[in-house]
Amino acid sequence: MTSASFLLLIRNSGAEVHAHLTPEQRAQLARQWNDWFESLAARGKVAHANPLGTAGRVVSGLRGERVTDGPYAEGKEIVGGYFMLAVADLDEATAIARQCPGLPLGMTVECGR
Repeated sequence: MTSASFLLLIRNSGAEVHAHLTPEQRAQLARQWNDWFESLAARGKVAHANPLGTAGRVVSGLRGERVTDGPYAEGKEIVGGYFMLAVADLDEATAIARQCPGLPLGMTVECGR
């Protein structure tokens, strides 16, 4: 089967999303994330992935004349990490995105090529 690259962007994953969780719930969530990633990696579905910090900059304007320090977006818009998948098609990428452990907390996952 031929695979294609699809990017999953994990949004709305800032500290405020986890603030209401107990330390035990946070540990359980971390295990769920690790299990999810390790399962995908073991099946050869992840080319690479990385969590991202909340600090950053936005460069905008036609020639990049405006630079804004971050965090620069509302919490729901901040990209907290990404997965580069090696999957058959958008349907498979979407099925993987639907398994994201952060969805019940209000995180969103964008997938596309």
